[in-house]
Amino acid sequence: MLWFFSDPHFWHANIIRYSNRPYRNVDEMNDAIIENTNALVGENDELFCLGDWAMYGGRGHERQIASDLLRRFRCRRIHLVFGNHDKPRREIAPAFTSANDMMEIKVPDGGNRQSIVLCHYALRVWNKSHHGSWHLYGHSHGSLTDDPHSLSFDVGVDCHDYKPISYDQVKAIMARKTWKPVDHHGKRDIDRVDRDRI
Repeated sequence: MLWFFSDPHFWHANIIRYSNRPYRNVDEMNDAIIENTNALVGENDELFCLGDWAMYGGRGHERQIASDLLRRFRCRRIHLVFGNHDKPRREIAPAFTSANDMMEIKVPDGGNRQSIVLCHYALRVWNKSHHGSWHLYGHSHGSLTDDPHSLSFDVGVDCHDYKPISYDQVKAIMARKTWKPVDHHGKRDIDRVDRDRI
């Protein structure tokens, strides 16, 4: 099973105040997000974090901090899409199953393959968005108004009760949306969405 979340901001004390999180301190916040995740995400599932995994404080042992956090998760396959706080990238990347600036995954779904573009930042258009591709993002901590005409939405923990959401939950949310073009892609592409699902 696939799961998605963004912006846990482990070890970031100020995020509690900035995002009005219901925790007294970073230890309580870290524990809650990890426990929420472990209650849902199995050992053999895959978890995609769309950025801002942790704050490292420039201590010089960033990979160890990332690895120590990862060991607390039941899930063994955790992918990172870099966010603006994921520095230094070269040091933390080896701790994860994969680490990239952006990812495009293809999920088998019935007889089709659903394409999903994963990025820390919200995009207006993305690869094959006019062919039914989805886009998941973070960074905004729920401050962007959801667009019912865009097959995209914020998977940040601040939007989803400090828990990851499953592929099935994403699919249900996308099913309630109706894509409308915002650039040169028009009706001819809408007609092809079901036929050309990737």
